[in-house]
Amino acid sequence: MTAHDLTLSRRSLLAGAGGLVIALHLPKAARAQQAPAAATFAPNAFIRVAADSSVTVIVKHIEFGQGPFTGLATLVAEEMDADWSQMRAEHAPADVKLYANLAFGVQGTGGSTAMANSFDQIRKAAATARLMLVQAAAQAWKVPAGEITIEAGVLKHASGKQGRFGDFAGAAAKLPAPADAPLKQPAQFRFIGKEGAVRRIDGADKARGKAQFTIDIAAPGMLTVVVARPPRFGGKVASFDATEALKIKGVVDVKQIGSGIAVYGQGMWPAIKGREALKVTWDESGAETRGSAEIVAAYRALARTPGTVAGSHGDAQAVLAKAERVIEAEYVFPYLAHAPMEPLDGYLEWNAQGALARFGSQFQTTEHQTIAMILELPPEKVKLETMLAGGSFGRRAQVSQHLAAELAMCAKAIGPNRPVKLVWTREDDLTGGHYRPLFVHRLRGAVKDGKITAWTNSIVGQSFFLGTPFEAMTVKNGIDATMVEGADELPYEIADFCCEVHTAKVGVPTLWWRSVGHTHTAYAVECFIDELLQAAGQDPVQGRLALMGKEPRLAAVLKAVAELAKWTGPDAGNGRARGVAVAESFGSFVAQIAEVSIGADGEPKVHKVWCAIDCGIAVNPDVIRAQMEGGIGFGLGHALYGEITLDKGKPVQTNFDSYRSLRFQEMPQVEVAIIASTEKPTGVGEPGVPPIGPAVANALARLGRDRPRQLPMVGGTV
Repeated sequence: MTAHDLTLSRRSLLAGAGGLVIALHLPKAARAQQAPAAATFAPNAFIRVAADSSVTVIVKHIEFGQGPFTGLATLVAEEMDADWSQMRAEHAPADVKLYANLAFGVQGTGGSTAMANSFDQIRKAAATARLMLVQAAAQAWKVPAGEITIEAGVLKHASGKQGRFGDFAGAAAKLPAPADAPLKQPAQFRFIGKEGAVRRIDGADKARGKAQFTIDIAAPGMLTVVVARPPRFGGKVASFDATEALKIKGVVDVKQIGSGIAVYGQGMWPAIKGREALKVTWDESGAETRGSAEIVAAYRALARTPGTVAGSHGDAQAVLAKAERVIEAEYVFPYLAHAPMEPLDGYLEWNAQGALARFGSQFQTTEHQTIAMILELPPEKVKLETMLAGGSFGRRAQVSQHLAAELAMCAKAIGPNRPVKLVWTREDDLTGGHYRPLFVHRLRGAVKDGKITAWTNSIVGQSFFLGTPFEAMTVKNGIDATMVEGADELPYEIADFCCEVHTAKVGVPTLWWRSVGHTHTAYAVECFIDELLQAAGQDPVQGRLALMGKEPRLAAVLKAVAELAKWTGPDAGNGRARGVAVAESFGSFVAQIAEVSIGADGEPKVHKVWCAIDCGIAVNPDVIRAQMEGGIGFGLGHALYGEITLDKGKPVQTNFDSYRSLRFQEMPQVEVAIIASTEKPTGVGEPGVPPIGPAVANALARLGRDRPRQLPMVGGTV
C-alpha cells in the first residue's frame, strides 16, 4: 500500500493492511494531537503490521537522503524486537492532526528535527505494538504474557510454541491499546547505536533505480509544464506572444499564470522548445536591478553604522576605544543556491470532486492548504502524497509555498482532467532565486597580555521571515533569530561583547540553506577567534578550550577531534597546515580539523578532515557518519567555489559549468568520531556544514596565506 492508497478511517486502514495497525499513544507534550480514546487504532497510525509479518513505519518526515526512513525504522525494530528484513517505510499522508512535527506544530521537515521530535513518539508506538502482539499470542497459547519473548520477529514460549508477527496481527488488532507500554533501556539495545546493525532502508531501491521520484512520474494524458519567469526578480509579464511557441510539435497550450508564462507540452522537450519560442515583454519597473558588487558596497557601509543589538554583555565599545591593540576583520558571503540533484518538480491531477498532488513536499501542511485554496477545493478534497526527493538543502521548505502555488496555478489554468507535471530545469533552479542570503560581517576585537578582552560584530543581510506568515516563529523585537544564530552569543567567555544586526531590503528572494544562519556566522566567529588567538600567541585548540568553561559538550568534541587528529599544533609538515573550527547547531556539537596545502594551481587542497560530533544518542552511527561526510563535502564545495552573482539584477551562474560544485577528486578523506551520549538525539543533517569552511580558512592562515575574508575562496567575483 502506498501513501496515496491510505485513507484515514479505521475500517480502511485495517482492511488495507490485512493485519495490525498501531495508533500512537502520544507523550504528554503532544496530546493535543491524540484521537479520542475510543478511536484506539485510528486515525493516528504510525505502524502497520501485515499478514506477511512485514512492519511498515509511516514516516511523517520527507526522505530526501538524510535518513528518517532508516532512523525511525531502527527505533521501531528496536522496540518491537523485529528482524531488520521485516522493516519497511513509507511517507505519511498530509494530515497535520496526525502527523505534525512537534517542533513546528505543522507537518513538515526541517531544522534537523526529524529524529529529535520523533524519538520518544515512535518508540512509544512501537512498544505498544510489541505489547499487543505479545498479549494476542498469550491469549492464543493460554500462557502468561510475561513468559513470552520476541527474538528477530518471532514470538516464543518455553513450551516450544512460536509464531511470527503476522500470525497474531489480526487478533492484536482487536485488543485495546495499553496506556503506557514500557520502553527498552539502553543496555538492552540491539539496533540503536550499533555499528553496522542495519542497512539503509531506501538504499537498495535507489541503487537499482526502483525508487520513484517526482521526475519519474508518467501518467496517461499527462502534460509536462515549464514556466517562463522574469529574468530579474520582481519583474512581471507586460505582454506575450505565443504564436511561434504553439507551432512547435508537441506544444499543447500556453497560459499566463501568476509567476509567468506556462508552456504545456507532450513531454519535456517540446515544452522547453516552446518556451524558447515565446516572445515575452517584461515589466521591470519594480524589479531588483542592482548587482552583487553594489549590494555588498551598501552592506559594508551599513556595517559601519549602529545596528539593532542582538546580544551583548559588558561594554565592548568602551574597551575597544581604549585598547592598545584592536584587530578588525570583514567577511563577505555571497548568495548561494541549494542546487539539489533533483530540481523542483510536482505532479497534480484534479476535477470537481477533488485533487491529488504528488511531489517531494517538505512542509505538507502549508503546501496542502495552498493547493486547496488555489483550486478552490475544501482541504479534505485534496490529497498530497509525499514523494522521495533528490535532495533539498532547504530549497523545498518554502516560506512562500511558491512551488505548490505554481503547480496548482498550472493545473487550474489548463483546466480539470488534464494531469500536469511541472518541472524546473537546472537553469530555472539556479536563476530562480530563493538563495542563501548575501551577508557581511564586520568584527572588531581587542587583545591584551595574551587574552581576548573585547569582541563586536555587526551583521548585515536579508531576513526571509520578516513580512511573512512565519514571522512569529523567529522574529523577536524586530530581530530575525536565523540571521544572528551562532553570533549573538559566543561559546567563548569574553567579558565585553556585542553583536548588532542590520536587516537590509533587497528584491532578491531568499530562503534557509543547509544549516541556515550558521552557514555564515560559524565562518565569521571561528575565523575571528582563530585570528585573535593567533595574535595572542595561543594554540588554536588550547586557546579555545580555555574559553569554553560554560560549554562542556562543545569542549568535549574539540578534545575528541584533537585526539583523533593527534593534534600537536597547526603545522602539519610537508607544506601542510591544520585549521580548527567548532560549532553548535540544531542541538548538535561538531568540531573539525582540516589538513590543507596549496596545490600547483594555487588553489587550496584539502587532504583530510577529522570530525567529532555529539548528537545525543546515536541512533544510526552509519547514517551519522554519512551525514557528516556529506555535510563536509557540501560545505567545502561552497566555501571554495560556490556563489551566485548578480549583474544588474540578473543571476550570472546558470548551470554547473558556472556554479561549480566539489568534484570527486577534490573530496578529502574524512574520519568521524561519534561521542557516546545519553542525551536525547539531535540533528545530523545540517551540523556537519558550518565548521568546514572556517577550518580550511584557518589552515590557510597558518600556511602564510591571508585568511579568506570573502567567499568563495577560489574565483570570487564580487
